[in-house]
Amino acid sequence: MKLHWSPRSPFVRKVMIVAHETGLVDKLTLVRTVAAATRPHPELMRDNPLSKIPTLVLDDGRPVYDSPVICEYLDQLHGGTKLFPAETEARFDALRRQALGDGLLDLLILLRDERMRQHPSEVHLASYAARRNATLAAMNAEADQLSATPFTIGHVGVGCALGYLDFRYASEDWRQDHPQLARWHADFSARPSVRSTEPIDDS
Repeated sequence: MKLHWSPRSPFVRKVMIVAHETGLVDKLTLVRTVAAATRPHPELMRDNPLSKIPTLVLDDGRPVYDSPVICEYLDQLHGGTKLFPAETEARFDALRRQALGDGLLDLLILLRDERMRQHPSEVHLASYAARRNATLAAMNAEADQLSATPFTIGHVGVGCALGYLDFRYASEDWRQDHPQLARWHADFSARPSVRSTEPIDDS
């Protein structure tokens, strides 16, 4: 399978963590792909008209996107413990946490883009920051439960969002006000799948 990939993308990192956790990483051929918001990628658009990564291309040419769908697809290909639980309550807890992590990533990317504008909008900056802070508080309130429950796609989603905070907002210490979440993230970061997928700013 071909994966349109970047070492910087937190959404690609989600897929790579799942690939490591499920033992499928060796089944992926990684294709370095730059997907800039302002420059559609013609080759990528042949596989994904949205010009977004990650995009997975199956051996028969069918595309799979985006990260939640790719992660669930990979989870169906292995015989071990599933990252997407079958039991209803556990499944929707995992999906909700994945959505929380993905939503925080969306906010952080918007916040970074806004800060880089020549004339950033203070209204937008304040809105993104308020939602980021509320999301971190919600994650912190769930941290003990994250520690007490089996590892799922929800853990991957939350952990990748926090990893992106460290990658792109290293000067802003989120741990000080969220000690339970910081302890959970330390354990998450020690997993081999997480250590193997540290983001790299290669351009």
